[in-house]
Amino acid sequence: METTHKVYLQPTPVRIWHWLNAFGIVTLTATGAQIRFPEYVSLFASYKSAILLHNTAGLMVAVSFSLWFFYYGVVARNLGKIYVPTKDDLQVGLLRQAKFYLLTYFLGWPNPHHPTPENKFNPMQKSAYMAIMFVLMPLVALSGILLTNVSPLREAVILLGGLKLLMSVHFLLACSLIAFLFTHVYLATLGKTPMAYIKPMWTGWEEEEPAGKHSHHTV
Repeated sequence: METTHKVYLQPTPVRIWHWLNAFGIVTLTATGAQIRFPEYVSLFASYKSAILLHNTAGLMVAVSFSLWFFYYGVVARNLGKIYVPTKDDLQVGLLRQAKFYLLTYFLGWPNPHHPTPENKFNPMQKSAYMAIMFVLMPLVALSGILLTNVSPLREAVILLGGLKLLMSVHFLLACSLIAFLFTHVYLATLGKTPMAYIKPMWTGWEEEEPAGKHSHHTV
């Protein structure tokens, strides 16, 4: 009989951040669609209510991002270790992981990466999350802050190219974030069951699969 082992990967602050962030981004996506395309999208009572909810969700995501940064940077003190790719990740790991996702996963081969509390993400995940959390999210937040405070920050808006350019940049950055969201959800369903890699974000515990089985942590 196979013995099931569990590893505690997702501490409570991380799980709280994850779901606050997920709910906030979904809300931002829905309200942003109505704000950008009001003639085609009418999910909310009015254009004004969509803007209000969009701004509120943006604030919530900013707060959850601060929680994430504080926990990993100050409490756990392993932000760089978990999210920044190592030399080996860049030289060997990226290619190895890409080969797994593009080919060997479909042949039933095991994932070359085995998650631990100090090394939760594979090289491709580290690279993607570093770009998202340290570049994309801050830029989306900064452009959003400027757009919600155009009058008091008028000089900064003009310096960055004007309101029209700023709106376009914010929209394109948001589209990039949404594209990642779809990829993230897809990869999170590739466990031995569709919920295998989603449950740890509720319970904190992930089951280690027997050798030879798919075992690629994605959340």
